[in-house]
Amino acid sequence: MGHLIAPSMLASDFGNLKSEVNMVNESQADWFHLDIMDGRFVPNISFGIPVVQAIKKYTKKPLDVHLMIKKPDNYINQFQEAGANILTVHYEACYHLHRTIQAIKNKNMKAGVAINPHTSVDVLHDILCEVDLVCIMSVNPGFGGQKFIKGTYDKVKRLSELKVKQKKDFLIEIDGGVSLENSQKLIQSGANVLVAGSSVFKAKNPSQMISNLKFMN
Repeated sequence: MGHLIAPSMLASDFGNLKSEVNMVNESQADWFHLDIMDGRFVPNISFGIPVVQAIKKYTKKPLDVHLMIKKPDNYINQFQEAGANILTVHYEACYHLHRTIQAIKNKNMKAGVAINPHTSVDVLHDILCEVDLVCIMSVNPGFGGQKFIKGTYDKVKRLSELKVKQKKDFLIEIDGGVSLENSQKLIQSGANVLVAGSSVFKAKNPSQMISNLKFMN
């Protein structure tokens, strides 16, 4: 399997949401990436369940929902009902991470765990056997359009080493500052899923940019 592209709808034009969803539907993208921010875990508020429901109504592809919120356990059922296919929670936001991951899986969703730039991948050693996806934040979460943190490459390589050592097949997702300039090196380091926001939706031809990220030379 080649790498997956998940355009981040946070960077899309919400005044033309249906047309943006249709563009992604007709593109070479694999997933829709939806960042949910509560203004408490991260210093910004994005959108919530009604927008997820609206996107789900028109999408033809899986919804990759990333909860950047406190107490994510309180909302697992609602996001499942809203149409999430993959639900990712933050290591830093969960007191009982194993329990949270199992609750997500019990709702027939793929379960992911995300870590902030300052968090070492080694803290995930005991949860890697449970998750379907690990999301490495390559910017500090909260706002789109930030500069990519170069230390991410080493984190991806380290996580890839743990993946091989434990003989697991979870996906490694990169979220933040992904562009044509760093995407190939990320894939070579071991990433499987690239979340691209500003680089896609701010491009002159977003669909072509998705293709460029998907089929790198």
